[in-house]
Amino acid sequence: MTSSAEPTARRAHVVGVGMLPFSKPGASESYEILGASAARAALADAGVDYQSVDQVYAGFVHGDSCSGQAAAYRVGLTGVPVINVNNNCATGSTALYLARQAIAGGEAECVLALGFEQMRPGALGVHHTDRPDPSQRLIDAMHAAQGTALQVPMAAQLFGGAGRMHMQLYGTNADTFARIAVKARRHAGNNPNAIFRQPLTLDEVLASPMVFDPLTRLQCCPPTCGGAAAVLCSEGFARKHGLDRSVVIAGQAMTTDGNSSFDENDMRRIVGYDMARRAARRVYESTGVGPDDIRVAELHDCFTANELITYEALGFVPEGGAEKFILDGDNTYGGQVVTNPSGGLLSKGHPLGATGLAQCAELVWQLRGQAGARQVEGVRHALQHNLGLGGACVVTLYARV
Repeated sequence: MTSSAEPTARRAHVVGVGMLPFSKPGASESYEILGASAARAALADAGVDYQSVDQVYAGFVHGDSCSGQAAAYRVGLTGVPVINVNNNCATGSTALYLARQAIAGGEAECVLALGFEQMRPGALGVHHTDRPDPSQRLIDAMHAAQGTALQVPMAAQLFGGAGRMHMQLYGTNADTFARIAVKARRHAGNNPNAIFRQPLTLDEVLASPMVFDPLTRLQCCPPTCGGAAAVLCSEGFARKHGLDRSVVIAGQAMTTDGNSSFDENDMRRIVGYDMARRAARRVYESTGVGPDDIRVAELHDCFTANELITYEALGFVPEGGAEKFILDGDNTYGGQVVTNPSGGLLSKGHPLGATGLAQCAELVWQLRGQAGARQVEGVRHALQHNLGLGGACVVTLYARV
């Protein structure tokens, strides 16, 4: 199923954003402190008191029921609805999607979208062994397409398999994927909120331990702890309270898997290529803004292979054109689209529930001209892509007005 804002819906203004510097597992505050701190930062950025918030959408993946309340209660006890959201790695942008819907539909005037995660070291795994894995159909599709490698993290097999598929179809070289990791570190060097800011060479990326060919360890995002938040409001609320109305959500779409994810033995589609393509097309069609109008994007680079195939899914290049896009430097400053100026998941980090809202924060700063050394010049539109296997994909277009 797909869904997007109706043309007659009220526009949601992003009036405040906040995020915490991401950190390694074991080096952060506990989840409720992360969430509350991010919420306070976004409210302060907006100039809005928590008493004015009508609803809270709180996103997290690894946590008990009502963890959202535990975070929100540290900000205030106002009795407003707190809705807990869990949509795998698309959790933060799902909270944003729901907050935008509440504004657009007239159910609320001011909404807080909040994401946080307190992760453990190591690769993601199954937490409950006494019940079906909700991703089993996806895993079965992968097994049919390429088999299963024992002792290799499942996510690396999935996204590494997508990279292999691209190599088979278009002759893509292994070192092209590694160039994305080099670019991510270069961008993160200008982001004080990123966990990995040291530069990397192509040789260093390629020489790191192989996880699942073509993916080496430095091409895989790390488990991370952190929090991020955004305050959305209606235009009427923003005018009444004298808030910054310069950034709006111009278009947004959310998709889930279709038959092609499971029936075509195509690893790109198994990891969400078609979800992303459908969501992007809906956003472009609903706004009249196309990929050629985008100068900056935050996309879901959980592995370098996913960034590469997402260039094509979002329409930045035609299918098979991603390698040339990378080699020509069109994915960085001076090129066509500056992708992940924050450093992305690869270098900024990936606290699952917070990622989508950290992407939002970066793009709002870009549109306001507040991104410092990361600033992309002349930004009028900014695109966000946040993907969760199992599955969900949210594509959001922000505009400066």
